[in-house]
Amino acid sequence: MLVAGFLFATMGVFVKLGSRHFDPAELALYRSMFSFLSMLAVLAMRGGTFRTRYATGHVMRGVIGTTSLIAYFYAITHLPLATAQTLNYTSPIFLAIATTVVLREPFSSWLFVAIALGFAGVALLLQPNFQEGKEGAAMLGLFSGVLSAWAYLSVRTLGRLGEPDLRVVCWFGLVASVICAGWQLGTSTFHPVRWDNAWTLVGVAVCGTLAQLAMTRAYRTGHTIVVGALSYSTIVFATGATLLLWHERLQPLEWLGMAVIILSGIIAMRVEKKEEVEEAGFES
Repeated sequence: MLVAGFLFATMGVFVKLGSRHFDPAELALYRSMFSFLSMLAVLAMRGGTFRTRYATGHVMRGVIGTTSLIAYFYAITHLPLATAQTLNYTSPIFLAIATTVVLREPFSSWLFVAIALGFAGVALLLQPNFQEGKEGAAMLGLFSGVLSAWAYLSVRTLGRLGEPDLRVVCWFGLVASVICAGWQLGTSTFHPVRWDNAWTLVGVAVCGTLAQLAMTRAYRTGHTIVVGALSYSTIVFATGATLLLWHERLQPLEWLGMAVIILSGIIAMRVEKKEEVEEAGFES
């Protein structure tokens, strides 16, 4: 999970650097295409198949995950990297709420604590950004966290139906590629890929795919709560990149908000620990 955290943060760095040349939907497209083609190749080598009886479920998961990914990339391009990734990592709070509602279990006192802390942390984190006129990007970053939780549930459902991880990742790559291509064509034009900007696309694609694989293995072989807590290492790495590469100084309230969100996420994961987290092929 520490490897995945570092790779996800590195992917965020490439997204932010690539945003000078490409739109968020374009960056998501190239990442998704690489994931689709690489996972399709792995499926073929292992004798697996792309065919499924649950195409509707895969498409639904793809639509939700793609929307979350584009919103997440947009937030990265307009906010400090650490801020955008922290907002995306509110997903465990929404996942705990969704799981409790779906299973019709009574809300525990710890879930109320997690929710209260989470939104207090978001308020602390976003206050400076609102003053800078970046409320739109901040809200999209938070929205990506909400959709991430929904996507987690979709992946978990597919896993219970017996869908292997590679097939889930492969289908997501295909659906995301189609949606991102249509999104870009409908809202803008494709920007030229040249030698001086192609390296950012390679970085986004490779780091994102390797991070997915590392995260999936971590959740499959480790303790869910421990692995989930270590997933917040992404924010630590992203904070380092924010300070070193862009020299963006976070305000005291932002530091406090990030710490509160991390604490609330860990509490939410403990509330939701009865359900095995199936994160095959999904980030942030």
